[in-house]
Amino acid sequence: MSAEEPTFKKLKLAGHTIRQNGLFGMGNPLLDISAVVDKDFLDKYGLKPNDQILAEDKHKALFDEIAKKSKVEYHAGGSTQNSVKIAQWMLQQPHKVATFFGCIGKDKFGEILKKKAEEAHVDARYFEQSEEPTGTCAACITGDNRSLVANLAAANCYKKEQHLDLEDNWMLVEKARVYYIAGFFLTVSPESILKVAKHASDNNKVFSLNLSAPFISQFFKEPMMKVMPYVDILFGNETEAATFAREQGFETEDIKEIARMAQSLPKVNEKRQRIVVFTQGKDDTVATKGDKAVAYPVLDIDQDDIVDTNGAGDAFVGGFLSALVQEHPLEECIRAGHYAANVIIRRVGCTFPEKPDFH
Repeated sequence: MSAEEPTFKKLKLAGHTIRQNGLFGMGNPLLDISAVVDKDFLDKYGLKPNDQILAEDKHKALFDEIAKKSKVEYHAGGSTQNSVKIAQWMLQQPHKVATFFGCIGKDKFGEILKKKAEEAHVDARYFEQSEEPTGTCAACITGDNRSLVANLAAANCYKKEQHLDLEDNWMLVEKARVYYIAGFFLTVSPESILKVAKHASDNNKVFSLNLSAPFISQFFKEPMMKVMPYVDILFGNETEAATFAREQGFETEDIKEIARMAQSLPKVNEKRQRIVVFTQGKDDTVATKGDKAVAYPVLDIDQDDIVDTNGAGDAFVGGFLSALVQEHPLEECIRAGHYAANVIIRRVGCTFPEKPDFH
């Protein structure tokens, strides 16, 4: 079979070829379950109206209870999966540009997650196991607030030997040209990240990592710094950047300086200079270009139009990746990232209209 046959569908766009499975993501797949609840529901589970927490034992019944609400919505979620889903939405065609690996349970939430990933046209190849239920994130909506409760469950059970190392799965990794993994996955399977990162580096492909949350730089510093020499593009927001700088002993709070110092950390593949991209909410995005750090203004938005900023970081990365797989220059990748984030923050959850309006 030649590479031109249907398994390798291509689309010419802006002079560049977009391949199916050209973008690879690996992370913690969560089924997002959102519903409107009342104050009694929050009180029952000891939740604050606007918060993000990890589920404890007392929250176990919450997920089934919220799923029984009358207007419940389901989406394929989790940080990395959100980003590749948005990259696919930005690209539209061909379907299945993005491959996604992660672990789910053999249960009804797992079946819904598979269906939702398919609807988003992502080629999700989940590792399915029966010890733990599918990971979920409940969004309990009260008025303009949403309280997020995440239960990683199965997402924590990813096994390199039982999934990533299998020949059919590894072939999909090899097919990709651009790789993206959120730092959250360092808590699950650092050895899987390392295998993918080394493959990218050895073959001069683009490997990108997200700092994801301050606790990753603090408590998972060792696995993170093992992966860092293979990182071509490092993403993060201003809070994550500040924590990373402190943990690395950078002795500066200047975001441009932090970006430059992160850029100059040791790197294995010297054919590509590392790019560091830090978003700062409504303030300029800072990115390294050559040996300088440059500020890129975000799109203007009326504060009243902002509905939910939770998915903004994932959306920015998704937009960025959609331009990156088309081999667009850095400025264009950032412009696509800003556009995607601007769309997502006007909506509840990490959701989007049918088609992007991006030119």
